[in-house]
Amino acid sequence: MLTVDQAAALLRQLDRVLILTHVRPDGDTVGCAAALCAALRALGKTAYLLDNPELTETTTPYFAPYTAPADFVPDHVVSTDVATTALLPENALPYAGRIDLAIDHHPSFERFGRENILRSEAAACGELMYSILSRLGPITPEIALPLYVAVSTDTGCFAYGNTTADTHAVAAALMRTGIDYHTVNKVFFRTKSRKRMQLEGAMLSACEFYDHDRVAVLSVPLSLMARFQATESDAEDLSALGGQIQGVDCAITMRELRPDVWKMSLRTGSRINATKACGLLGGGGHAAAAGCTVEAPWQEAKERILAAVAQVAGDYAG
Repeated sequence: MLTVDQAAALLRQLDRVLILTHVRPDGDTVGCAAALCAALRALGKTAYLLDNPELTETTTPYFAPYTAPADFVPDHVVSTDVATTALLPENALPYAGRIDLAIDHHPSFERFGRENILRSEAAACGELMYSILSRLGPITPEIALPLYVAVSTDTGCFAYGNTTADTHAVAAALMRTGIDYHTVNKVFFRTKSRKRMQLEGAMLSACEFYDHDRVAVLSVPLSLMARFQATESDAEDLSALGGQIQGVDCAITMRELRPDVWKMSLRTGSRINATKACGLLGGGGHAAAAGCTVEAPWQEAKERILAAVAQVAGDYAG
């Protein structure tokens, strides 16, 4: 495992770099990739991001300026905020075996790169990326803005329990570069489409409670998305909704990706380790935020994730 200085030294040696992000790209993977690309270009390197077909309206503006042309042939490949190659988009799978440097912060990180760097205590991969890029040169506004997106989104605008003093210190340093963080905060945290609000209302009205109302299950079947003609942008970060319900310390959001294929997203308190629960079903993530995919009809998929939570909780009451 590399140190920050070693990772920075390796990046200085690379050129013609292609940067990979994960499926259902969030602000952390996009922000880290864009910031790294900007930093490499500032060093005179050729660097691009591999197109991600699942970008949303909120993340696309930070990604688009760095998208690789179709004919770009990289000499080196780097991944950002990707815990396992199973989370790479289909168009990135041909590069899975030739990743020169994997940069991540998930405890479930599988160390699949030729070289790897992990900071599992970081609230966002953006914190680690800031440390690395600070060794490469000045953090310019072009680098700082996507890094702020990375750090702010993975902490729920610094409201989640993973936020630390170091998180705030990184955010403060990025803000001092003069970036327009006000717009980032409004777009990501204080603006919802009407369709998004309809989705949330329907999810809450159909929410099911278990374990003395400490566990909430919210479902987003394909039929619900179709009813409101909702897009991926409308459904972004729906997993944060359940944790806002008073008394709930384990929010399970079941999102149907394809017929009978459910993406489970867990947001938990200290009583339940989300990574351990999702790990029982082949997933992973963080202690308070993790995910997995279950292929089964809704009822069976729900029973499987509840059984995993019960096994990890110990005091689960059904």
